[in-house]
Amino acid sequence: MSSLALTLLYLLAAVVGVVACRSLKLPPMLGYLAAGVLIGPHALALAQNSEGVRHLGEFGVVFLMFVIGLEFSLPKLRAMRRHVFGLGLAQVALTMAVAIGGMLLFALWVPAPWRVGWQTAVALAGALAMSSTAIVVKLMAERLELETEHGKRVMGILLFQDLAVVPLLVLIPALGSSPERLLIEVGIAMAKATVLVTLLLVGGQRVMRWWLTIVARRRSEELFMLNLLLITLGLAWITESAGLSLALGAFVAGMLVSETEFKHQVESDIRPFHDVLLGLFFITIGMMLDWHILLDRWGVVLALLLVPLALKLALITLLARWLGASAGVSLRTGLYLAQAGEFGFVLLSLAQDRNLVSPELLNPVLASMVLSMLTAPFLIQHSNRIVMKLVSSEWLQQSLQMTSIARKSINANKHVIICGYGRCGQNLARMLEREGIASVALDLDPDRVRQAAAAGDAVAFGDATRLQALMAAGLARASAVVITYLDVNGALRILEHARTHAPQVPVVVRTQDDHDLERLQQAGATEVVPEAIEGSLMLASHALALVGVPMRRVIRVVQDQRDARYDLLRGYFHGADDDGAHERDTERLAPCTLPDDVAAVGRLLGAVALETVGVRVVGIRRADGHTVVPAADTPVQAGDTLVLSGRPQALALAEELLLRRR
Repeated sequence: MSSLALTLLYLLAAVVGVVACRSLKLPPMLGYLAAGVLIGPHALALAQNSEGVRHLGEFGVVFLMFVIGLEFSLPKLRAMRRHVFGLGLAQVALTMAVAIGGMLLFALWVPAPWRVGWQTAVALAGALAMSSTAIVVKLMAERLELETEHGKRVMGILLFQDLAVVPLLVLIPALGSSPERLLIEVGIAMAKATVLVTLLLVGGQRVMRWWLTIVARRRSEELFMLNLLLITLGLAWITESAGLSLALGAFVAGMLVSETEFKHQVESDIRPFHDVLLGLFFITIGMMLDWHILLDRWGVVLALLLVPLALKLALITLLARWLGASAGVSLRTGLYLAQAGEFGFVLLSLAQDRNLVSPELLNPVLASMVLSMLTAPFLIQHSNRIVMKLVSSEWLQQSLQMTSIARKSINANKHVIICGYGRCGQNLARMLEREGIASVALDLDPDRVRQAAAAGDAVAFGDATRLQALMAAGLARASAVVITYLDVNGALRILEHARTHAPQVPVVVRTQDDHDLERLQQAGATEVVPEAIEGSLMLASHALALVGVPMRRVIRVVQDQRDARYDLLRGYFHGADDDGAHERDTERLAPCTLPDDVAAVGRLLGAVALETVGVRVVGIRRADGHTVVPAADTPVQAGDTLVLSGRPQALALAEELLLRRR
């Protein structure tokens, strides 16, 4: 195949795989792996896992490590040090120790192809100790569990696993040396890494800030992006030239940038390269998988799937329990982290490159890791049910939690249930208190709940997305429910519970913008308050007052806009800084000036039928500068500028319709 045909094949496979996984609500990473298996030499044989493709895929790992370095924050580590360097360190160390001991002991009883030396055992144990940050964090964010007791422990362990990859990236290549030079090579690699990282971190941060400031002052996005690629790949090349790995240099580059004020800009700029190249890396991993071996050795694959899952689940649960967590929290932490992770593939690929893993062992291990990651969403989804069945005390703890919520609301009637007690929820509670209206708040941050409850606020620890918590808070007799946090999926779950069990209770939802307005309203929201629109209303009211418009008229104008359900303000004129993921499909405003030779001129506005393509006319400016309120019987004249409101694709169709020649 030509280079272009091969590139198109990879892109097609990636698109199909990711779309399929998205439809099944699975992580895109699994789609890339499945695409690699399908087009690889062991299935359809449409593409070969060539060295060039694998080398390009390695850049995905480079950018992955760069992003991990960007997220490396000393204040964050200090805040989570008990979970990171306590539970996280214990998990990685104990998992590797038990795995190495088990593999060396098992090697005494198995035939030669399955017998591993201690070097291979170390490499495989490092891969086994990893869990999937991408899958777990995404699912916990959707379930609003990042601030829960088990969520904090899970995040601490994941953070230490990310850090533990760095020494493993140095150690595994050295393990591939000859036995007589092994200890020397390991010592030299560690010394090189220590010296290089120390030199870069001691003076590198100052140089990095100085250089990025110079580049940023040129005000060129192209130059900034080129410079970012130069830094990332340049430091990766330096570490590789020193006999270390590409990924180590990228991690150091990310750490250097993370201490500058350009961190967030760099993170958004590097994201496209990170996602695409990392996807290519997982495709190359999938191409390594030989499904013929899997069918012949399905028992081995099943054992390699179940034993590591059970081992990590047991070890993490016991460690969390030993370090003070309750039985339910400990088991949840183990269930969330029992699966394999993306860094396991990175370490496994590195071990294969150094001939530490034989092909007979590589394919079953690879298959078991893929299957393990497939089990992660199901384990997390059913974790509460599993904990309830296995931990008898969990029923009591959840009953106590519901009792605590009910105690806060037992005397309340016609009260307001506040879902989320951050700044917005606290301000609402204070305003309700001034008006003599009772409220009960639910929040998942135990520190915030403890401090607020100590101050006398009616707040309880509870997950507002769970029906039991809402009912304990008095949903059936509440006068309103207010969702104050910015999470659409969580809001939809609360709306479903409210519509099913208390349809008479109005629900107010806070959102960042109007992107999900119709979706929330269809789910049962009585009112949706987009922050961006409310901010624009406040800005407009202050501006009108400052230029001399009477305050009474300002209030009336703002109220008219609210009464119109934000209809005129839901669109906006798109600018260069409106390039976020969902802004590209958000309703916006666009002007369209009509020349005198187009078919729309001379017709009534209603006859143009722009609604058929999903576009509304919200304003008309005549050629002489006068503005006209649009209506169906408004005549369209030459030179008119129509202000259109709609999504980008619909606006393009509307402009094509309006500018069609006679």
